[in-house]
Amino acid sequence: MFAELAGQLVWWHWLVLAMLLLVIEITLPVLWFLWVALPAGVMAVLTLFVPDLTWQVQLIVFGAMAIASLFLGRRFLGGVRTAQDTPGLNRRSEQHLGKVLTLAEPIVNGRGAARVGDTRWRVAGADMPSGTQVRVTEVDGTLLQVEPVISTETTGDTPESAN
Repeated sequence: MFAELAGQLVWWHWLVLAMLLLVIEITLPVLWFLWVALPAGVMAVLTLFVPDLTWQVQLIVFGAMAIASLFLGRRFLGGVRTAQDTPGLNRRSEQHLGKVLTLAEPIVNGRGAARVGDTRWRVAGADMPSGTQVRVTEVDGTLLQVEPVISTETTGDTPESAN
């Protein structure tokens, strides 16, 4: 049954398959169906100009081209990543690394709070009184790890803006 149907493969079958795969790619943009649609289109052209290819040869050539197309397409276009101009956009807490903040609440038993803009952030670190300037050294979810800022008179540096 399959051999009889496959034996009747002609160029327009491959063209219909290519168009169907392109429609699927447009509907589900996953960049998989495109790489299989291209060899189907090539098979349509190939069987148009060489109509005496057996169905076995057609399927083997199509399979080989599809595998090569998938591999090459993924290798050269699938791995392209563009640099983001705002890499921490959805990781708000990581944007505070290195910032100098002023404690809004004292750190007692390792926990306290600092104001960043109009928001209070939980902070963790050594016990310090309210109003102490601290630098964010690590981020753990929404908890900012802080350490006291060394006086600018000793280092000669100016602290970063607390924002």
